[in-house]
Amino acid sequence: MFKNLKSDLDAFMERDPAARSRFEIYFLYAGFKAIRAYRRANWFYRHNMKFLARWISQGSRRRTGVEIHPGATIGKGLVIDHGMGVVIGETAIIGDNCTIYQNVTLGGTGKDHGKRHPTLGNNVLVGSGAKVLGPFNVGDNARIAAGAVVLSEVPADSTAVGVPARIVRIGTQRIDILDQIHVSDPVSQALCRMEHELNVLKKELEELKK
Repeated sequence: MFKNLKSDLDAFMERDPAARSRFEIYFLYAGFKAIRAYRRANWFYRHNMKFLARWISQGSRRRTGVEIHPGATIGKGLVIDHGMGVVIGETAIIGDNCTIYQNVTLGGTGKDHGKRHPTLGNNVLVGSGAKVLGPFNVGDNARIAAGAVVLSEVPADSTAVGVPARIVRIGTQRIDILDQIHVSDPVSQALCRMEHELNVLKKELEELKK
């Protein structure tokens, strides 16, 4: 327990530029309080005291604005920055050293049974307002842009942007420009190409008629 406590505090100090001391994080940070409450609730959940586990998690939800189901699996070093509106479902799995911003949902689609929520690898960043919905994997070191809606697997070392989310970068191979406002839409580009081809064919038909 104390090992996890140190890892969580160190993670906030390392990744939150506004953090001035571990004392401040421990007593004042809602995201940190939500993670600590989750770890207590998860212990009771794993020991088949599910009502008490839910009681702890719901109390934390009211105090912090962060709802983490006690059945979720969370590794060390998670940072929930600002935190308000974050929802993490029962079968979600989060690896080590992940970062989640406000209004993020790690949820289900409503049609799955058993494993219903996503699995995040290590060192994953989920931007503010992003929704990751379904029982698929988000690979190690992946980045999910703010406001993205992710409905399918995200490869390791990649960046996902948009609604629905598309992969715009994998590792050092740049697939598209990462701009959360002006991101090229592959569907729109395909339609433009089709329109161009149709115009070419139309001109060829007109030439044949002459």
